[in-house]
Amino acid sequence: MYAADALPGGHVILLGQDEGTRKAAADALAAYPGGLQVGGGVTPESARAYIDAGASHVIVTSHVFVDGELDRGRLADLVAAAGGRDRVVVDLSCRRGPDGAYRVVTDRWQRFSSLVVDEACLADLADSCAEFLVHGVDVEGMRLGIDLDLVELLGRASPIPVTYAGGARTLDDLELVRTAGRGKVDITVGSALDIFGGDLPYRSVVDWHRVHNPTT
Repeated sequence: MYAADALPGGHVILLGQDEGTRKAAADALAAYPGGLQVGGGVTPESARAYIDAGASHVIVTSHVFVDGELDRGRLADLVAAAGGRDRVVVDLSCRRGPDGAYRVVTDRWQRFSSLVVDEACLADLADSCAEFLVHGVDVEGMRLGIDLDLVELLGRASPIPVTYAGGARTLDDLELVRTAGRGKVDITVGSALDIFGGDLPYRSVVDWHRVHNPTT
C-alpha cells in the first residue's frame, strides 16, 4: 500500500493541455524514469510517447467514454498504443448516482456515465489494464473522511490492484482503508498533507507506509 503521491509506485502526474505542463511532465519523467504514472488527456497518440519518455503507466479517463458510454474500441486502441495492458491504469473515479449505485463520472467529474462500478465491471475491465484508479468524487478534496462503502466495494470486488483517493485526513483514515479494503486497496493522499497546506505531516505518512511496506 502506498499512502502519498510521493512514495514509490504511487506517483501520478495530472496533465493539462498546455505546453508548459507537458514540459514539466517530461522533465519529471526524465528525472525518475519508471517511477511515475501519467494521466490527464492521454490518447493513443500520446500514450506511447509518455511510455517511451519513462512513464511506468498511462492513466486513461474521459478519452474512452463517448456520450456517457464506455467505448471499448478506444480503450483497445489505447492499450495497444501503450504497449499492452500492463502499461495502462483505468480511471474509474465515481460518485453515487440517484439510484445509489456508484457510477463513473467523466468530463472533469461533471458528467455521469452509464458505467456502474461493481464486481462485474471490475472483473470485465481488469483484462484491459494493470490497475484501477478510483477517486471517491463525493468526498474528494474535502477532507471529510473516506468513502467507506466505496473502499469496501473495491477491496471485495477488484481482481487487480486498485488505488483509492478521496477524503483522507489522518493516519486513522489510512488505516481504515487498509482494513476496509482487505489489504488490497492502496490510498493516495493529496490536499490533507502539510506540504500542500494541510494538517497531516508528510513524514508521518511516509513512516506509516514503511511500517506496512518494509520492502519499499
